[in-house]
Amino acid sequence: MELGIVAGFIGVVAIFLWAIWFAGAPYSAFIDYPSLAQVIGGGICATIMAARIKDVTSLPKVLMKILMPKAPDMVPAIKTIVQCAEIARRDGVLALENKVQEIKDPFILLGIQMAVDGSDGELIESVMRSEMDAMAKRHKVGKTVLELTGKYAPAMGMIGTLVGLVIMLGNMDDPAAIGPGMAVALLTTLYGALLSNCFALPIADKLGGYSRREWEVREVILQGILAIQKGDNPRVVEQKLATCLAKKDRERLKAA
Repeated sequence: MELGIVAGFIGVVAIFLWAIWFAGAPYSAFIDYPSLAQVIGGGICATIMAARIKDVTSLPKVLMKILMPKAPDMVPAIKTIVQCAEIARRDGVLALENKVQEIKDPFILLGIQMAVDGSDGELIESVMRSEMDAMAKRHKVGKTVLELTGKYAPAMGMIGTLVGLVIMLGNMDDPAAIGPGMAVALLTTLYGALLSNCFALPIADKLGGYSRREWEVREVILQGILAIQKGDNPRVVEQKLATCLAKKDRERLKAA
């Protein structure tokens, strides 16, 4: 489970609740269902208008992937590449055909199979970069939907506030109702800001981080495959790819 998202969300909620408690205000004063409906419902509808419906309906799956991510790890990928380089150097590239069934990463498998089939480096790079571009486009879909929600939610909150103010100003003959009416009107702005800045935009940025990390891992894999195709020395391949690792990950690679 992605502890950063869970801990961050719980922390935001806890700080928000603590601030209300410290101010001595009742929690019920911050609950208004029509305001919630305007912000959440209006934000979703605006997002549907801006994006494809199937992209919006796929958002729950995206959120589940964020909570239970399969974070790409560069160390095992480099280890597999180096092992393949050793086999290719010792027995020839065709000998990698026996290694194919042990490779679990589909991206590495694609590159190794192309190398075994005798594809030149230019073709291998072209095909594998096309795969990387397709991956980036898939990741961008969920991020875009969340960014749209983060964009429209505050606007819906402001619209809800204006609606509340119009209703309040229409009842100016009752001074006692002005304060509560203003409070309810402002709640929609609060809900919009919370939905945008405490949910949609942080998760969109988290998705972007995952996507960049996976791109980096695949870039390293691509360079490793091209090195194998050229027949580079396995030690040189390992040293070259290890430059992309942090110090602790280099130690993991040596220990693997």
